[in-house]
Amino acid sequence: MNHVFETVSSEPVYRGNIFALRADEVLMPGGRTARREVVEHYGAAVVVALDEDGAVVLIHQYRHAVGKRLWELPAGLLDVPGESPVQTARRELVEEVGLAARDWRTLVDVAASPGMTDEVARVFLATGLSEVDRPEPSEEEADLRIHRVPLDEALRMAMAGQIINGSAVSGLFAARAVLDGTLPAREAEAEFPDRPTRFAAGRRI
Repeated sequence: MNHVFETVSSEPVYRGNIFALRADEVLMPGGRTARREVVEHYGAAVVVALDEDGAVVLIHQYRHAVGKRLWELPAGLLDVPGESPVQTARRELVEEVGLAARDWRTLVDVAASPGMTDEVARVFLATGLSEVDRPEPSEEEADLRIHRVPLDEALRMAMAGQIINGSAVSGLFAARAVLDGTLPAREAEAEFPDRPTRFAAGRRI
């Protein structure tokens, strides 16, 4: 019989604009409890945007938590009430890189760091790209650089440790598997049972 890890108590520690921190006391096998600190998050939508030449759109963006610029895929928080993940992905593709896509499929869902956060990102494959007007960027995005890199070169960058963003690495390799016909993608509006909801629900109180 599997042990049930029951939450005995839960204490809010911090609530900010994009995440919250809570401390739970969780019942462990043997009857004792252990403290588990959990970062609550909106979740994110991430886009592998692939053009007709087989190049993927990468962005080079400063990330303060790691203190440097990272190679990433276009992405954004699932922070708009009523907006589906693929709608978020469409919006972020326009806002970050000035592109629209005709065709959308779901690649993978990625738990960022399940030992300490409920953040899960859904990664989409977007094809049939066309250029559109991009809104004026602000904050870190004002420094964002946009590059198109052949997909296999992006995979080489990941293997070389040059791309370390988890959803980017996962999405790039998933895209290659789909394009090779090794594995199928899901429909764009596929169910997302692991989408985090607790932080968003709290923000709307």
